Amino acid sequence: MNFYECTVTTIDGQTLAMEVYRSQVLLIVNVASKCGFTSQYAGLEALYRRYRDKGFTVLGFPCDQFAHQEPGDEAEIRSFCSLTYDVTFPLFAKIEVNGSGAHPLFAYLKKARPRLLGSEAIKWNFTKFLVNRDGQVLKRYAPSDTPERIEDDLRGMIELS
Repeated sequence: MNFYECTVTTIDGQTLAMEVYRSQVLLIVNVASKCGFTSQYAGLEALYRRYRDKGFTVLGFPCDQFAHQEPGDEAEIRSFCSLTYDVTFPLFAKIEVNGSGAHPLFAYLKKARPRLLGSEAIKWNFTKFLVNRDGQVLKRYAPSDTPERIEDDLRGMIELS
């Protein structure tokens, strides 16, 4: 399977093929509303607004696999993101990122960019994957890597395009 063959479900319940993001630079993030890293929504939104007209998109995938930090349903998640952080980048239905129920997109991302020493498991919320315009997973970022820290890598990719 290649990256663009993956399908996902939007936060509104619509099925979407990753093909719609072909030729865009993507930052794919597993997100949560009650995490110590939740404030990164602000930085992710700032990146999205700064570079969206240059072919960049942030994709947020809510996940409740880590300490029950995303307990709400999709409507609650959408409301929280909108009201608290004015999120306008695409959000998707809640998924699992680890284990036998891991969403195929995240299985693909983890296999393409395992952690140090080869572990594929995602350790926590706000793990990020940078995907280039050809669907190649170029980099994996730890939850503690802020959007601001990622911006140099992103800017380089966008300016080289």
